[in-house]
Amino acid sequence: MPASQHATSTVVQAVADVGAAVTGVDVSHSTTSTVTVDVTCDTVDGEHGEQVRDALNALDGVQVLKMSDSTFLMHLGGKIEVTPKVPLKTRRDLSRAYTPGVARVCLAIAKKPEDARRLTIKRNTVAVVTDGTAVLGLGDIGPAAALPVMEGKAALFKQFAGVDAWPVCLDTTDTEEIISIVKALAPVYGGVNLEDISAPRCFEIEERLRDELDIPVFHDDQHGTAIVVLAALINALKVVGKSLETVRIVVSGVGAAGTAIIKLLVAQGAQHIVGFDKDGAVHAGNRNEDRNRDWIIDHTNPENVTGTLKEGLVEADVFIGVSAANILTGADIAAMNEDAIVFALANPTPEVDPLEAAETAAVVATGRSDHPNQINNVLAFPGLFRGLLDVGATDITEELLRVAAVAIAEVVSDEELNPAFVIPGVFDPRVAEAVADAVRSFERS
Repeated sequence: MPASQHATSTVVQAVADVGAAVTGVDVSHSTTSTVTVDVTCDTVDGEHGEQVRDALNALDGVQVLKMSDSTFLMHLGGKIEVTPKVPLKTRRDLSRAYTPGVARVCLAIAKKPEDARRLTIKRNTVAVVTDGTAVLGLGDIGPAAALPVMEGKAALFKQFAGVDAWPVCLDTTDTEEIISIVKALAPVYGGVNLEDISAPRCFEIEERLRDELDIPVFHDDQHGTAIVVLAALINALKVVGKSLETVRIVVSGVGAAGTAIIKLLVAQGAQHIVGFDKDGAVHAGNRNEDRNRDWIIDHTNPENVTGTLKEGLVEADVFIGVSAANILTGADIAAMNEDAIVFALANPTPEVDPLEAAETAAVVATGRSDHPNQINNVLAFPGLFRGLLDVGATDITEELLRVAAVAIAEVVSDEELNPAFVIPGVFDPRVAEAVADAVRSFERS
């Protein structure tokens, strides 16, 4: 821009006029007639960033040379790396870490295969496996586009529980091929975290791998979500003074997450659950060839409720949504019982506006970080795998998942508990270790 006394203030005002918040202004280059300025600002999304660019380019004499997005900058070159744990500075180091010394270790494992856990990375390593068919709320975007999410997952494993995880993005959606590939890769890993694989294939893939592998297999979209939902519900029920055995629970969405949530709630003692899909209540009259749907029919909806989700919410105590954005209104929540609990978990936009829900509901939770009570899977999977790896577990049971949920709930003390705090924050250092301790104790008992 032309150099002047008011150059930077003009830029700041233009950015503010389109609703962005300026957080930094730095002159990076100057001449007698021009000045180059780095402007840092917070925007709502990428489209808002383009509005900032347009506003600046519209100023007389101003030219935007380059625009960077801090989210993209974080991902440049990837978010994880491999670093050696042992020194490799001398010839002696090299001869012990690699050839010829490593041959002795190889022969020891060949003689006693279980020593792979003791003498390799296997004891602390998890494969994060996806085919890219159900990535976040983006759908089937393929394995390459799924890689940033799997990298992020691996980073969370390391940050919160010291677990070394690695993305395994498969260029196939064939169920048998995925099972075969994961089985072939299994010798390297102490556990498998299945991620963003579409239903109903995810059910069979997990079930088969659990049966055919001697390491724990965990589908986070199902069970991670279920663990944290149960943990939050245990505490939310304490806040409103109701019991899980007597409350009426409505679950919107009976795919991977919804099915797992329902199964874990039943295991905890819930007796009055009705699941809903886009066609209405799941009941004995609408069976199909889906085994998981049949399980829901056999274990829920004892009154054989029919009708729509909105009808099912009338006088319900708990709403749990893992479905679609904006399918309910504040009026629908107002039709629930007094001291209602609402977990609207569709991301990025919940099933109902959290602020509208909070007008009548006693406790409201979402999957978002900008509202209280964030239901976030990072509360579950790092500590869960930390405990499983530490004891060399070979399987994951529903009772183990229930134990993990109770451990998360107990992190929030009675003195801390209130409607805006029924679940720990994702950065609470107590959570991962509490879950790991519970898992270790369960596996050793």
